[in-house]
Amino acid sequence: MKAFSTDAVASSDVFFSYRPTSEYLLEDEILRFPSAAKSPHEENNTVWARVFDAPGELAVVVLPQWNCEWDGHIKLCRVLQRAGIAALRLSMPYHHFRKPPHLKRPEYMVSANVGQTIDAARQAVLDVRRAADWLLARGYKKLAVLGTSLGSCIGFLTFAHDRRFSACVLIHVSGYFADVVWDGLSTVHVRHSLEGHIERADLRDIWAPISPFPFIRRLMDSDRPLQMFAGRYDPTFLPRLSQQAFDEFDRCHVLHELHWLRCGHYTIGQFPFNAIVARNIVRFMKAARDRT
Repeated sequence: MKAFSTDAVASSDVFFSYRPTSEYLLEDEILRFPSAAKSPHEENNTVWARVFDAPGELAVVVLPQWNCEWDGHIKLCRVLQRAGIAALRLSMPYHHFRKPPHLKRPEYMVSANVGQTIDAARQAVLDVRRAADWLLARGYKKLAVLGTSLGSCIGFLTFAHDRRFSACVLIHVSGYFADVVWDGLSTVHVRHSLEGHIERADLRDIWAPISPFPFIRRLMDSDRPLQMFAGRYDPTFLPRLSQQAFDEFDRCHVLHELHWLRCGHYTIGQFPFNAIVARNIVRFMKAARDRT
């Protein structure tokens, strides 16, 4: 697994490559299309998304957090839509209608099965890239990606490997996938399954291809802006883990704006923090839309 992951990081453009498709179906603002990566679970191989069209040139792919409900991030999508910015809320692997019937939760997305977790994260990136194809064919001229928690990881990986996305918003940030799973409150059960079988350092290496940190340098001196939010009291994406990533963004001279909020992980979605985040996102997206 270490050798595989080392090769995947070194040749990440190949690792995250995909084949386009023409098999898109839009019905009542619900978009479906085949995933570019096939899993053993048939339900998971069809991507579902909710579409919020707007008359402007910019469309944002919105990626919610792990275990989100079908209505997750819909209010944010409507805020963007009212601001003249289109949104496409993507259901990530094993979520919503993609969840196999024997699962109660989308645990196959993040689990102690380290290979399956890599496969699911890679699949999510490829799904975003196919969603981008559809949005461009629909007539949108500019693309952005917005991710929360697990969605922020997938969003960053996509942004780092697909220059068609001209802007990126990350809500909750960490450099390494393994660190969040190992130290975060929301993944204690995953860590308990891993302990005694693998060390944190080895897990870091194995999950490097689905971690932001190795790819931050790809954005060195880039003119594509990022906006990031972090909670001072976040027990899932610990502030020290976020700061490690922010230090690397600074070291690599990545164009970004950073907002530290006095909230936790889930309270960022509650008033007044959600209003602060939404206001800043709309401002940021309008600036991205108006850039030449």
